[in-house]
Amino acid sequence: MKPQAFYIKTFGCQMNIRDSEIMAQNLYLDGMIETMEPDHADIVILNTCSIRAKAEQKVMSLLGQLRKFKKAHPAMKICVAGCVAQQEGQELIKRFPHVNLVVGTQHIYRISKLLSQCADHSHTVTELSSSYRIPNFIPEPTDDKTNTPSEGEFEFKKFVTIMQGCNNFCTYCVVPYTRGREVSRPASDIIEEIRALVESGVREITLLGQNVNSYGQTNTVTGDNTPLTFAGLLHQVAAIDGIVRLRFTTSNPKDLSDELMACFGEVDILCPQFHLPVQSGSDRVLTRMNRKYTVEQYLEKVARLRHYRPDIAISTDMIIGFPGESDDDFEATMALLEEVRYHGSFSFKYSDRPGTRSAEFDEKVAEDVKGVRLSRFQKRQDEISLKHNQKFVGTSVEVMVERNDHDSFNGRTTTNHIVHIDGECDALPGDLLLVQINHAGQHSLKGFLKK
Repeated sequence: MKPQAFYIKTFGCQMNIRDSEIMAQNLYLDGMIETMEPDHADIVILNTCSIRAKAEQKVMSLLGQLRKFKKAHPAMKICVAGCVAQQEGQELIKRFPHVNLVVGTQHIYRISKLLSQCADHSHTVTELSSSYRIPNFIPEPTDDKTNTPSEGEFEFKKFVTIMQGCNNFCTYCVVPYTRGREVSRPASDIIEEIRALVESGVREITLLGQNVNSYGQTNTVTGDNTPLTFAGLLHQVAAIDGIVRLRFTTSNPKDLSDELMACFGEVDILCPQFHLPVQSGSDRVLTRMNRKYTVEQYLEKVARLRHYRPDIAISTDMIIGFPGESDDDFEATMALLEEVRYHGSFSFKYSDRPGTRSAEFDEKVAEDVKGVRLSRFQKRQDEISLKHNQKFVGTSVEVMVERNDHDSFNGRTTTNHIVHIDGECDALPGDLLLVQINHAGQHSLKGFLKK
């Protein structure tokens, strides 16, 4: 009997990428195979993001397109998972009757069972629990190679979820409503999962959470009585033999401890790269965002990070055009950019999100004003990024290979810079090479193999 085929489309953050991997692993263990073509699938899963309006709009558009696939293949099951599923729930099925299953963020580990329950009718599972325990999911090894994941370009590196949810309630953010309260995984579960990954050939680990800095502080379902800070967890993970590189994301500046910052000088395999979202350079706007730190406090932590690791590459998130953002507020953001000189940033125009406090704020910034400000910010960031990257020209850097095929030969530095490599060799993804940099662009580097 021909196995069922599934297709997963992932939107949004690294947490969603890991959740999609977990759903895929569950379906593999049920004997299914993955297809890259949604119209050839028996099961289509959209793992969604609602952090910005644009991502949600893409999901709704794709659901409309899937209607014709379902019409041609009535037995096809369509599932919406992730944050949009959590946020919209039954309304998704009302709007798109061809959807069979809506799965909230805390139920993705049950995907196989839930799909079987919606054989004859639509099904919605979106309850959030503050006592939620993140399952310790390590798939059983199998000798059947027909339904295991194909070797991808990133199989040498993996995301590992250490916590879910958020207790900060920034006024613009849906995460507390779509992911729930903060829940930390037991360290023993995390260590067991990472050891299994390393035994399978994984060499780089990225620890994931909405706010990893607060790991173990609140609503922790530990399975033991041993308190552990995130810095302590980093030291435990770094002690696992076989890990070559260690990263983590994302961090809230208000919870960034000196103990954690010191890890950049103490843990050899911790990559000198830190994503530290600031969101605005104006104290007035930060207060309206409920970020619970000032620009001065943020800058003090940037200085401490550079004290412990002078070569650290710091990136950030920036929301442009938050309600009430004046010209002076935006100039303060530009001044912060000039002072910190981020290696890179993810910057976006503010958009109202359903259920958030800022959606009710007045003094909305006009779209054309947001557009002008965003263009100015991104143009200056690109100039600063290029200056940073040009410092690599003439130096040799260690690169972990990510692709080596007829289309592309590239890798990534410890500072997370993409490096396009001239020449040919038989290096495999995950191998380390020494590359001489001879060109710098705004978003990547270029070089050749060091003899």
